[in-house]
Amino acid sequence: MLTEMGMPPERQRLLVIIATVVGVIAAGVGFVSVVRSLGTYQPERQATAAVLAPDAVLPAVFHGWESPKLFDPVAERAKDAKPLTEKEVFSQKELTVSKKLKLKLAAKKLDSDCTQALQGEELLQLAEDAGCTQTARGLYLSSDGRYVGQYTLLNLEDAESAGELVEQLKVLYRGGWVQPLSSGKAVFPPGGYSEAGGYALGHYVGLVWLGRVDGAEPTAKDDYVTLTLALRGAEKAVYRRVVSITGPSS
Repeated sequence: MLTEMGMPPERQRLLVIIATVVGVIAAGVGFVSVVRSLGTYQPERQATAAVLAPDAVLPAVFHGWESPKLFDPVAERAKDAKPLTEKEVFSQKELTVSKKLKLKLAAKKLDSDCTQALQGEELLQLAEDAGCTQTARGLYLSSDGRYVGQYTLLNLEDAESAGELVEQLKVLYRGGWVQPLSSGKAVFPPGGYSEAGGYALGHYVGLVWLGRVDGAEPTAKDDYVTLTLALRGAEKAVYRRVVSITGPSS
């Protein structure tokens, strides 16, 4: 047809090349349009974070520590099979920070279903893999009304699982964390600043969570180290279990 129209062979080849290029470009544009219509891929970590409630309160900072040898006697739940009780973990209604400052227990809860105390798909799966059977949570308010804190103790299968959970939380804590207890006296303010730490204690994991009631970042006057040590008073329950196995002489 092109020849009949009087177009030389050289121009015919050029026209074919141009038409081919235009066709490829058009096909590419169409392909991109189709791909865009299918939506964008979200990485797995983002999808995990999305399962959290929109107003989920999470710590801004997290540090984790492995289990000291002191807790080797309770490295396996099989050798420490008695379940935790609320009275055992939260027998103290007040934890001493200093002569003038106390942390007062505002709420407590013991769950045999760990999914009731944790949030975030990856953390829930990690806890399940670790054989989590109990979570004990205690919410505290400082006597001056300035600080709110929560201590959570997880009952896992063994020390290896506890250490792995703490290690993984160094990455996962912004997409999975403990559920805060609710109380009219103390609450972690949404959007507020808070800090947390994880401690492997044999087959247990202790999670400390602290913040100011007003949600502000700490200043030089806010001694979070001393507050953390006081909040870890709930760990006495684990120390008592070690002694019950090794004897007072240890």
